Amino acid sequence: MRKTITLLVVLFGSLFYAVHAAAETKVGYLDVTRVTEESPQYVSARKSLQKELDRREGDLRSKAEKLKKLEQKLQRDAKVMSESELKRLERDIMSRQRKLKNSRDEYRDELTLRQNEERNKLLRQVAEVVRTIGKEEGFDLILTDGVAYASKKVDISDKVLKRLKKSFR
Repeated sequence: MRKTITLLVVLFGSLFYAVHAAAETKVGYLDVTRVTEESPQYVSARKSLQKELDRREGDLRSKAEKLKKLEQKLQRDAKVMSESELKRLERDIMSRQRKLKNSRDEYRDELTLRQNEERNKLLRQVAEVVRTIGKEEGFDLILTDGVAYASKKVDISDKVLKRLKKSFR
């Protein structure tokens, strides 16, 4: 009987300690997607990238239009051109097609690289702000992706956005 009472006391004591420990744990949640997309750093980086892209896209469009005009000339004048002129024009068209394809591939690769650089830079800034808030406000755990539900009470996304906006100025 004494063992049963002792076991019950230990069991209830453990449950009380577990409930007490859980009550003291401070948990937060961060919506990383929302924070990154609404941050001024993201908006600024997107505008900067867009300016670069507009210039490059204009250059690619210009090359594509020149190529199209040459292809139209080939179709239109092929019957009246000499054999050597025809072969020269066909080689020129094929060469321009390869160069245009390479330029487009290069453009896509560079775009992806630049987007990743900017995203990683922003994510480092977000992580630093989250660590700072976590330490300042005594969080034990801050969760991000993979959370099925988080109440506004634990969502620190607005705090992080506010700090990002403050640091952007």
